[in-house]
Amino acid sequence: MANLDAFLGRWCLESSKGFEDFMKELGVNMAMRKMGSMAKPDVIICKDGDMFKVKTESTFKTSEFSFKLGEQFTEDTIDGRKTETIVTLGDDNVLTQVQKWDGKEATITRKVVDGKMWNVS
Repeated sequence: MANLDAFLGRWCLESSKGFEDFMKELGVNMAMRKMGSMAKPDVIICKDGDMFKVKTESTFKTSEFSFKLGEQFTEDTIDGRKTETIVTLGDDNVLTQVQKWDGKEATITRKVVDGKMWNVS
């Protein structure tokens, strides 16, 4: 059974393999890609009732967004995009964040395994 509570807490980045290529696909400029690929952000996920907040903190930049599972919202991404985003939780306990903007789409999937959160896409 899916349980978003498994995602609550502070998560420290250990690896960002392929992140620079991902940013390039998004159209992020080279300077920001270099800084972004060197950053080791913490992701803090907390809950207030049926609302969830995701805060990404690094020495480079901090961003946050709040959401209700399954409800679309406007997200201002850390790289400056304004997206229409929806976050869902699958039965396999995979948290999926779909961002849409300017006819484009990006999907970020996360899963907690053995006490660590992994991006699985």
